[in-house]
Amino acid sequence: MKTELIIRSGSSDIDFALLRDGRLTELNKETNDNKISVGDVFLSKIGKTLTGLNAAFVNVGYQKDGFLHYHDLGAQLLSLSKFIKEVNTGKQTDFTLKNFHFEKDIDKNGNINDVLKTGQELLVQIVKEPISTKGPRLNAELSIAGRFLVLVPFSNRISVSQKIDDPKEKDRLKRLMKSIKPKNFGVIVRTVAQNKKVADLDKDLQNSLERWVNMCKQIKRAQAPTKVLSELNRASSILRDVFNDSFTNIIVDDESLGEEIKDYLAEIAPSKESIVKLHKSSIPIFEKYGIERQIKTSFGKTVSMSKGAYLVIEHTEALHVIDVNSGNRSNKAKSQSDTALEVNLISATEVARQLQLRDMGGIIVVDFIDMHKSEDRQKLFDHLRKEMAFDRTKHKILPPSKFGLIQITRQRVRPEMVIKTREPNPNKNGEVEAPIVLIDKIESELDKVMSFKKYKKVMLNVHPFIASYLKQGYPSIQVRWFLKYKKWIKILPRDAYQYLQYRFDKQNDK
Repeated sequence: MKTELIIRSGSSDIDFALLRDGRLTELNKETNDNKISVGDVFLSKIGKTLTGLNAAFVNVGYQKDGFLHYHDLGAQLLSLSKFIKEVNTGKQTDFTLKNFHFEKDIDKNGNINDVLKTGQELLVQIVKEPISTKGPRLNAELSIAGRFLVLVPFSNRISVSQKIDDPKEKDRLKRLMKSIKPKNFGVIVRTVAQNKKVADLDKDLQNSLERWVNMCKQIKRAQAPTKVLSELNRASSILRDVFNDSFTNIIVDDESLGEEIKDYLAEIAPSKESIVKLHKSSIPIFEKYGIERQIKTSFGKTVSMSKGAYLVIEHTEALHVIDVNSGNRSNKAKSQSDTALEVNLISATEVARQLQLRDMGGIIVVDFIDMHKSEDRQKLFDHLRKEMAFDRTKHKILPPSKFGLIQITRQRVRPEMVIKTREPNPNKNGEVEAPIVLIDKIESELDKVMSFKKYKKVMLNVHPFIASYLKQGYPSIQVRWFLKYKKWIKILPRDAYQYLQYRFDKQNDK
């Protein structure tokens, strides 16, 4: 698989597009005014405690207070509180915790009022960004993520990613961690640490420890609420979490940003520095690499797939609903069950892509086409899990229900990516889908039309605006069709047609 990262830099924000084999699978945005990101650590001030919810509202400097539940305090909350007090008073100057004496663990089923007081200062970490009218979700069990390891202060636990299947490799990593981890720090070994040398793991560990020490130095002179540790910038965090040998290109349109990425790659993968390239063309970077087209065709209510199949995606307050439709596609399948399975497998791949692309969180219900064979349902379930394996966000998939529904839960850590794909209707008031979305539907229909070899001549009747769009540029869409099908598709503008109306005619206007 070929992976590319395309980065567009603007005056106020930066857009990141992750492509796998040319298909857009992730779209991220980093804005200059984004004061809160997942992973940021704040020196906060406890506000109101709620006995009924066993939680507290916490001031982190955002317009809405953050929410901190008792179960998110961490067992070593008392040790963390003691450490903050000693740093503030100057009693604690060794931030490596070598000689720090732990307090006893808090009760798992205790009460928030027994351990937190209004006005108390506490280090908290963002685990979910503000969404809609809610403030950020917080955690007092801090962690500092590196490339291969996650460092957990006030802990002695060593755990290895469940995605590492080899028991021998798990044992090797655990033994290494016991020999190199600092005292009073726990370690979580990430999947990418598999088969890595001890020197690489130790370097990553020391980098995270250095970030912790630098953060502690800020606490003494910080006035709560204030941010004391920032997550890596979006480019570096994406590379930290997904970078592997499949990356072939990282293309940026800003020279200074390109240098930052090169510097980061020099730390995590020196041999890959050369894949960072500067975009110099006069054509905008997202246009050049076909990303704008994919955005337009991927973020609407209806998402077209190959051979006429399509998804309908609806959002409600409680959950997201995705309906799978076979459309008017034709194929060479021998039976209806084969057709249903084929459409469902295509749809499962697109569903997995859509969840990552839109960053949809919470409960997702997918209504696949009914399948009566249990082996077909198992094939679909296994295929969906395989496609979702690329998703870094925590998720769980349930087997198909008796009604043919598959339920997915996906962790929601930031607002869903929403991009407007509709434009003003030139025929009347209201909005219609952008031209490129309509072209996607036309091309899907054209695949079916051109599969019948007997048609010597094919004509497409469309609104004049769409006809101009199909003919513009070189190579135009019309020329690309000719190169693909080896037949010239005649395009006829029709003034009487509505904007979204189109029709194919064969010879003699049939």
